[in-house]
Amino acid sequence: MSASTASLTILVALLLGAMSPGPSFVIVARNAIGLSRGDGLATALGMGIGGVFFSGIALLGLYTLLATVEWLYVGLKVAGGLYLIYLASKIWRGAAKPLAFDASQTASTNPRKSFWIGLSTQLSNPKTAVYYGSIFAALLPQHPPLWCYFALPPAIFAIEAGWYTMVALCFSSKRPRDVYLRWKAWIDRVAASAVAALGLRLILTAHKVGI
Repeated sequence: MSASTASLTILVALLLGAMSPGPSFVIVARNAIGLSRGDGLATALGMGIGGVFFSGIALLGLYTLLATVEWLYVGLKVAGGLYLIYLASKIWRGAAKPLAFDASQTASTNPRKSFWIGLSTQLSNPKTAVYYGSIFAALLPQHPPLWCYFALPPAIFAIEAGWYTMVALCFSSKRPRDVYLRWKAWIDRVAASAVAALGLRLILTAHKVGI
């Protein structure tokens, strides 16, 4: 797999991960519903900055280590694959459950505070760190070309911030929100299937260290 193809696949996988309902999704939607559209957008911006942080760690720290410890690279792929399959099973099981929002939240709007809430939620979620590590270990070569270090972080920011911006816009408007909630079960199951397939790929290709 070429570095450009791997990078594109990473971005698609991260988009699927962002689309899967979790703490980040709920925080953005809750702020958009309970506070204001501006607060939802500020929260989305915080999520995007958090994604850049994780991508930087994965690129600079993880691959420096993996380049010298081959068995760790293989082990991370297997562990990451198992985690992704576990995550997919949780998404699938929760597909039919409605999203729970705190309707009692009526605090005054504060976009700056909402930004920090979004950033801290993203950075404090260990599942996000594991997901990023798994995706990068599965798809990016151990020695990625130099352009990856400059192209991937801003692209990941666009993925994370862009998706959560859409969430904020949709959940601050009644009609799009109702449409999403109506089809939530199907959307979650499609995302779960894609994540499980990626996890299986990690396990089956774990011995191919150079991919």
